[in-house]
Amino acid sequence: MDDIYDLRGIFLGKDSPVRELVISSLEGTPLEESATSIAFAAGTFAVVNIVFLMLFFSQFAILWIERKAVARMNDRRGATTALRSLWVGENGVTAGEWWNMLPFGAGIPVGAANRWLNKKFGNRDEKYPTVDRVNNRSWMGYSILPGFFQNVADGMKFLLKEHMVPRRADKLIFEISPFLIVSSTLLILGIIPLSSGIYATNPDLSILYAIAIFGIAPIGVFFAGWSSNNKYTLIGGIRSAAQLTAYEIPLLLTLLSVAILSGTFNIIDSIHFQHSAGSWNLFLMPLGGALFLITMIAEVERVPFDMPEAEAELVEGWWTEYGGMRFGMLFMAEYIRTYAACFLFTHFFLGGWHLPFQGTISQIPLLGDAYVLIPGAIVVLVKAWLVFLIVFVWARFSLARIRTDQILEFGWRMLLPLSVLQLVLSTLYRLFLYDPNGLKDTAAGGNAWMIPGLEVPFLLPLVTTLVWLAIFFILLNDEDKDAAPDRMYHVYTVQAAGTHTPGKE
Repeated sequence: MDDIYDLRGIFLGKDSPVRELVISSLEGTPLEESATSIAFAAGTFAVVNIVFLMLFFSQFAILWIERKAVARMNDRRGATTALRSLWVGENGVTAGEWWNMLPFGAGIPVGAANRWLNKKFGNRDEKYPTVDRVNNRSWMGYSILPGFFQNVADGMKFLLKEHMVPRRADKLIFEISPFLIVSSTLLILGIIPLSSGIYATNPDLSILYAIAIFGIAPIGVFFAGWSSNNKYTLIGGIRSAAQLTAYEIPLLLTLLSVAILSGTFNIIDSIHFQHSAGSWNLFLMPLGGALFLITMIAEVERVPFDMPEAEAELVEGWWTEYGGMRFGMLFMAEYIRTYAACFLFTHFFLGGWHLPFQGTISQIPLLGDAYVLIPGAIVVLVKAWLVFLIVFVWARFSLARIRTDQILEFGWRMLLPLSVLQLVLSTLYRLFLYDPNGLKDTAAGGNAWMIPGLEVPFLLPLVTTLVWLAIFFILLNDEDKDAAPDRMYHVYTVQAAGTHTPGKE
C-alpha cells in the first residue's frame, strides 16, 4: 500500500513540481541537455537531507524521554528547563544585563523577556514555602521548557571542554577511532525508512547492509582502547570486541529469520509483507523479537551488558582517555545506535508505519478513513520512542550489570542455539504455514498465515504468541534456589544477607 505522504514523489516523481521547476529553469541554457539528470540529482540531494535531518534531530526526543522516565522512577520531575541562569543566576550571581550588549537594538525585547521570565519563573514565591526556602536555586512553577533543552546545554559543554591526547598514545589511531565509530553509526540512518514514501535510499539487500554496518563498530572500539596506551582502556576494548562478536552472530541469524519469514532482504518490502500477510512478525516469531532486543542491548553496550564501559565507575572502560567533544561523539554514537535499533525493531517486528489493527479499523466508515490518514512517519517515530522507553530505559534502570564471563557465556551458550532454533522455525513457517494467495496489498491487508485444516483468520499468530508467552513465563520463573551458584543466570547469593561474617568461613 502506497504512502499518501510521498516525499520522494514530490522531489523525484516524473510529474513532480521540483523536477519540472529545475527543467524549466534550465531551458535555453547550455545545461538544457542535462536538465533531467540535474533535476534527479537535486531531488535526491533534497530527499536525503530531509530524511537524515528528520531522523537525526528526532533522536533528541529519546534523550528527553530517558531523563523524564528515570526522574519518574525516582519520584521526581527531572530537569524542567535549561539555561535558567540567564534570568535567575546561580547562587545569587548573574551575568548582569548582558542583553544590553546585543547589536541593532535586539537587547530591548530580550531584556523584556528576561524580566518576564525572572518574574514568572524566578526564585521566590510565597505561595510555596518549600520553594521559597530554596530561594536562589530557581524553580519551575509552570513547565514552559520541560527539560528538552538540557540536551543542548550538555552538547555545548562537550564542545567547550579541552581535548587532550595521552602522552604515549598512538595519536593518529586515537584521533581516528571516534570518527570511525560515529561515521559507521551514521551510515545506519541512511537505510532507515520513515514510510513507504519517505526514505533516503532503498537497496535490495538493506538488511544485510545493516548487519555489515553494525559489524564495523568493534574495529573502532578496539582501536580506541588500544591506542590510548592505558591498561584499563585496553582491557575495556578487548572486552567490548569480544562481547560484540559474541552477540553479532545471534543477531545475524535472527535477521536472517526475518528475511526468510518475509521472503526478502529489503526492509521496505519486509514491512509491506507484514501488512499484506495480515500479521506483524512479532506475533509469528516472539522468540526472534526477544533475541533481537537482547542482542541489540548488548551491541550498544547498555545495562546489563555494559561491563566493557562500566559507566557508573570512575574508569570508563575504553572511553577513559577521551574527553571533550571526542567523548561527546562516542556518547552520541551510542545513542544513535540505540535509536537505530529501535527503528529496526519497529520495522522488522512491529509492522513499520502500519497502524495497529489497521485491517479491522480501516473497514469502519469515516473512522477508518481518518485512521489510515495518520502519517506513517509519525507512526514509526512513536513506535520507536515506545520501544526505547519500554525496553532500553526500563532494562537499564531495572537490571544489575553482569560479569564479562556471564555476558559471553549467555551469548554463546544460550542466544546462539536459540537463534538457530528461530531460524529453523521461520523456515518451517514459510514452507508449510504460508499461503501466498492470502496476500492483499490494500488498507485492510490480507491473511496469508494459516494452520492446515483450520481456515480461521489470525489463529496462527495468536496461537504462536500464546505458546511463546507461556514458555517465557516458565523460563523466567524457573529459578531453583538449590541450583549451583555458578549458573550464569543465578540471581541468589550463596548466603543470605546479614548471615555472613567476613573472615569466618
